[in-house]
Amino acid sequence: MRSAYHQTSHADGCKVAEKILASFASCPIPEIARLGRPLSQWREAFPAYFTTDGANNGGTEAINGLIELHRRVARGFRNRENYRLRMLLIGGGLSL
Repeated sequence: MRSAYHQTSHADGCKVAEKILASFASCPIPEIARLGRPLSQWREAFPAYFTTDGANNGGTEAINGLIELHRRVARGFRNRENYRLRMLLIGGGLSL
């Protein structure tokens, strides 16, 4: 699947990804064929990277991970405004 992301154009990468997804079902190795079943259910989601010109939500997930980490570390802020300011600070939305 990695080779699909290294193509020169998104259209070429989409073709390679579709070819790889189609090959899972006919694989003689049972573990690979079994892996192909859930992947075939997500058949439309995998090529979405190529049809959206490489857009993804990685940045959003990274900020959410930081917020969740600091929420656990905060252990129950009592002041809502201090909590909001702390989340802005770790997320990069607050400059001092």
